[in-house]
Parts: sequence; structure tokens; C-alpha cells
Amino acid sequence: MSSVSAVNTLLGSGTSTASSSVDISSILAATVGATTPGIDVTAAVAAAIYADRAPERNWQADITTLTSQTTALTAMQTATTAIATDLTALNTLTGPLSTRTVTSSSTDVTATAATGTVAGSHTVEVQNLATTGAWYSDLETSATSALPASTFTLTSASGATATITTGSGVNNLNQLATAINGDSLGVTATVVSDPTGARLAIIANTSGTAADFSITTPNFTGTSWTAPAIPTGGSLGANSFTLTPNGGTATTISTTAGETYAQLATAINALNLPGITAAAGTESNGTNMTITGTSSFAVDEPSLGFTQAVTATNANAVVDGVPVRSATNTITGVIPGVTLTLSNAETPPTTTNLTVASNASNVSTAINQFVSDYNTAIGLVNAQYTASSTGTEGALASDPTVREMQNTLEQALSYVNKPTTGTTTVSTLSDLGITAGTGGTLTVDSTTLDNAITNNATDVQNFFQGATLNGFANKMTNSLSALTDTAKGAFTIDLKSMSSSSAALTSQISDYESDYITNQQTVLTAMYSSAEIALQQLPTQMAQLNAELGNTSSSK
Repeated sequence: MSSVSAVNTLLGSGTSTASSSVDISSILAATVGATTPGIDVTAAVAAAIYADRAPERNWQADITTLTSQTTALTAMQTATTAIATDLTALNTLTGPLSTRTVTSSSTDVTATAATGTVAGSHTVEVQNLATTGAWYSDLETSATSALPASTFTLTSASGATATITTGSGVNNLNQLATAINGDSLGVTATVVSDPTGARLAIIANTSGTAADFSITTPNFTGTSWTAPAIPTGGSLGANSFTLTPNGGTATTISTTAGETYAQLATAINALNLPGITAAAGTESNGTNMTITGTSSFAVDEPSLGFTQAVTATNANAVVDGVPVRSATNTITGVIPGVTLTLSNAETPPTTTNLTVASNASNVSTAINQFVSDYNTAIGLVNAQYTASSTGTEGALASDPTVREMQNTLEQALSYVNKPTTGTTTVSTLSDLGITAGTGGTLTVDSTTLDNAITNNATDVQNFFQGATLNGFANKMTNSLSALTDTAKGAFTIDLKSMSSSSAALTSQISDYESDYITNQQTVLTAMYSSAEIALQQLPTQMAQLNAELGNTSSSK
């Protein structure tokens, strides 16, 4: 018998036929899970390590569960914090319940009210609006046309004056505007140009009589006086001056807007003043007028060359029967918290009715926001107790924090407002049209809510804020604080515990990898590599064995 047959006989089923021989290489391959003769060291080691990592897979599953729990609980914390924010807005004096709107019965008066202003009705009667003092010059050819030599004085309401002389460094309207603006008299001068020429406009910086101003020119005494020139084709503004013949009676002469010097001269001559003659003439700057006398005469020209466009006045109004004066058309302090804006004064004056009330839109928005955030929170809770398609509940179904959150949200709905004095139309959430349905989610009847806000705003505010900020909002906020407190609230403690457990498992996996798996990979790789080498050497050894057995057989 050959040596191979002998070995097969020893390892086989007992038969001596070659067909029943055993392939030792295949047997060794099968022991390590290989599909071909020999050992795949990498696969063999991977299979062994996979088995060794069974504890890690359990720990990783625990981390996955903790991650799901953390995500779900963080969402609940966010939703609950949103509710607390809503309640803070409803519970503060600067929140939506304290914002005010003012409605007016006419466009003559509009108003705004500060937060917390006492609601109520008021009347305003506008007798006249505040105006801003304004003057303008006679027309010149252009903003840069040369001005005749002249002097005038600008006097503010406080008595401050500035005397300005033209024709000596101030030679045109642009330079005149600069000169006036440099005197700090509370006025602003600008040049207004149009197709007919240019004028100087002087306007007070603020309205009211205290900011009014006047323009005067010095009196003249002599036998020949020439008025300031106006551009050819230009005209005078509405104005007046006084002409007094020597020893005669002062006569006031008025001009009308659009009048020419020729017309004015004709009017003066028609007065037949003793020894006085007026004549229109021309010069390089346009037209002028000269008055001559057979003897000395006087000209009092308080504003010749300028026209007063607007006389400054204070606003005049009657608010709730009280006379009020204001330098501007914006009035504060008469109605506490209310700013009035006067836009028009009718003749005769009419009465405007103002109503200060809660801002219904803001209040409704704030309450609906609370309901929306509440439903988000209770929906997250309900999801934990609803079986999924696999028949399992949420990751936090057994978490006590979730149960506490559910109880807190549900118990808040039972709050009843009981005033210490008087009665109220808003005792419960249902009085505001807020009711709980399936799963504890809330719905809002907008008609009921709007009616309560519009007609019983004080009761709505008392429901949420109470007499001393001890109403629904404060009660629920206190209850939620056991969950939301950033230092020791249930959410904080629970999330810290989850984070700690997850970190511990991650560390445990890391330690297991470094302390055991890494070493095990080294040991197994060496062991299976040695086995593979031995297996590769086996054919040679078998051949040697067969040879030796064959030699032994032949010697017999």
C-alpha cells in the first residue's frame, strides 16, 4: 500500500480505495471558512475579529438609541422653550397685550400711543395749524445777476439781528444766500430759479411764533430816492412802504404781486403828494423807480424788495376740552402716552374722535403663536407613545422627563382665572375660543378670540397677566421651569445623562479596540499565517512520507 493510501485509510471511512482518500488541504480550508483549499488569512482573521466585536455591536446599538433619544428630547426642549418665550411675551408690560393702536374719526388728526398707554376715548378740535415763517425776494434775472447796492436787516423773534449789504462782496443771490446762512439766525436761505428768473427764499428752521423773523430796510430821507432794480420783464411782490413829504402827512403805499414800477409810479403820482414825483426807469440790472421831491422827504421801507410769504404761528387745538398751544403740529404730553399729529384745520373747527385700544392684531398673533408652539410640543410627546409600523413606541416612551412634560402641558389647560374683586368674561382658555381636541392638541375659534380681544381687552390681559403678573402665563411658566431651567431642569439633566452615557460607551468601544481587538488581530494573523505556511509545506512532507513508506514496503 502506498503511503498516500495509508494516510487516506487512517483519515477515511475505513475503505482502502483511492476514491475514498481524504484531501487534507480541503479539510484545513474548511476549518477556517475558506471556499478553496488553503487559508485566506485576511478573511479568516476578519471572521474571527467580527465574532470578537460582538460586544461592540451591542454598545454601538446603545449609542444609536441614545442618539435617537437625544434628538427627540432636544426637539421637545426646543418646543417647550418656545412656549415659555410665548408666555413671557403675554406676561410682560411690553408684550403684545400692552401694545396700543389709535383710531381717528378724521384725517385732520392722527395719533400713536406708546406701549402700556391707558385705553380710552378722546376728542381733538384743531383751530389752526402751526406755520413756519417765510419770505422771498423780488425777481432777479438769474441767481448770478448783479444786485444793486442795498441794505436790509433780518431780525429773529428773539431779537437777534443781522444787517446785510448788497453790492459790496455780496453781488448776487447765491452770495446773498451764503451771507444769510452764515449769520446763525435760525433761518435757511436758498435760491429758487424758474423760467421767469430767480428769487431768494428765506425760511425759518422751525415752526411757531418763537421762530418767526422779519426783514426791514433802513428809512431814507432826502430829495431823490431810487428803489432796488428788478429784472426787465419782472414784477414786484405784495408789499408796502410809507412816503412822507416834507412837513406833510405819512402816506402808506402798497404794491400788489405782479405790479411793475411803471404802474407803481403812476399810482404814486395819482396821490398828488406835495412836491413829490415818481418815475419808472431802467438800468443795467433791469427796471427801477425814482422818487424826487422839491424838498426833503422820507421813505420808510420796512420790507421793500422782500415779501412775507408766511407769518409764523403756533398750532391751536382743544384736546378733551383743554386749550393747547404748540410750536409744531406734533403735540405730546396732553394725553399721557399719546402723540398727536395735526394735519388740517377746518373752518369752522370740527371735532375728531380718537380711540386708544389694545392692538388686536398683535394680541391675536401672540395667542395663536402660543397655540401653535403648544401643539408642536404635545405632538412630539404623542409621537413617543404611538406605535410605529414595526409595532414599537418611540425611543423616549419610558423616559420620565417626557411623562413630566406631558403632564405639565395637559394640566396647564385647566387654569381658571378667579379675580379677587369684580367679575370677568375670560375665566378659561375656552372663553378665548381655545379648546383641546384629540391627543390634547389645541384649536382656536378665531371669531370668539377676536370678539374677546376687541370687546373685553382688559379681561383678556387679566387672564394672561393677572392682577400682579400671577395669571395663566406666569402659572404655566413656573410649571415649565421644572423642565426648561438651564441649570437643573429635567431636560438639562436628562440630556447630560444621555451625553455622558454615550461618551462612556464610545470610550468603552475605543478601549476595547485598543486593548483587545488590536492585539487579537496581531495574534490571529500570526496564527493563521503559520497555518497557511504549514499547509503549503504539507504536500512536500506527504511526498517525503510516501517515499519513506514506499521504501519500507519495497524492502519487505
